[in-house]
Amino acid sequence: MNIEAVKTNKAPEAVGPYSQGIKAGDLIYTSGQLPIVPETGELLKGDIKKETLQSLKNVAAILEEAGATVENVVKVNIYIRNMEDFPLINEVYEEFFGDHKPARSLVEVSKLPKDGNIEIEAIAYK
Repeated sequence: MNIEAVKTNKAPEAVGPYSQGIKAGDLIYTSGQLPIVPETGELLKGDIKKETLQSLKNVAAILEEAGATVENVVKVNIYIRNMEDFPLINEVYEEFFGDHKPARSLVEVSKLPKDGNIEIEAIAYK
């Protein structure tokens, strides 16, 4: 199986010793994406809906670089700091994915890198 790193300037640089994504055969794994604006490096905070959308856009940029789209996503993992944000995250998530409904986990965690409020990762099949 051919394994290759996925790198794009349309998503934030990795904040540690890892790849933005990995393409392994027909599977694409994105690393967790914080709501960092790639053009500025700014971490969005204070509006969970905007944070969710930016994290999803970052995931989509990595998938695009690997030759896939959000329609190829089979599993999403979402990590959040406050479970009370769940309904707002769902609003953005549903609009972003439309009729496509990949499997998903969403868990509350005590802390995220850079003190973020949300981190999203995905697995896609192409």
